[in-house]
Amino acid sequence: MKMIQAAKRMNRTLLEMHIGMLFFGLVCQSVGALLVKDQGSYALSLWFGVAFAFAGSIHMCRTLDRALLCGANASGMVTRGYLFRYFVLAAVLVVISVTGVMNPLVFFLGYMSLKVTAYLQPITHKLCNRLFHEEDPEPLSEEELAAQEGEIPANQ
Repeated sequence: MKMIQAAKRMNRTLLEMHIGMLFFGLVCQSVGALLVKDQGSYALSLWFGVAFAFAGSIHMCRTLDRALLCGANASGMVTRGYLFRYFVLAAVLVVISVTGVMNPLVFFLGYMSLKVTAYLQPITHKLCNRLFHEEDPEPLSEEELAAQEGEIPANQ
């Protein structure tokens, strides 16, 4: 129960992204178990890429939170965060390629779990709603939206 309470306090979108990354990693690991000869190198490269995607998603979340508080300089801050993440990714890929410690393509596959989670988000969102026994709120009617925006009085 403590884990569920801690997960409820976590940024919900970030939690859903992490669940999607884990799911994608498990699928890739399962497929790799059937197709790849060097299981150890494959698993190390894949899960290091997924871990790097975890770190990238946390950095992205923090960058967006800081940018929202920043105001006028928000777009510059988001751009700097984006460039930082991709320069670090490029540097890690170069180090992996030069040293030969891991497979750079499999590492990149693991990192792409960050992108795949965008497509898995509706599924992980429903899963989290079931896990936390929650439901999404009903959308507002057009009259309620207009009243919120101040176009018509709310009492009519």
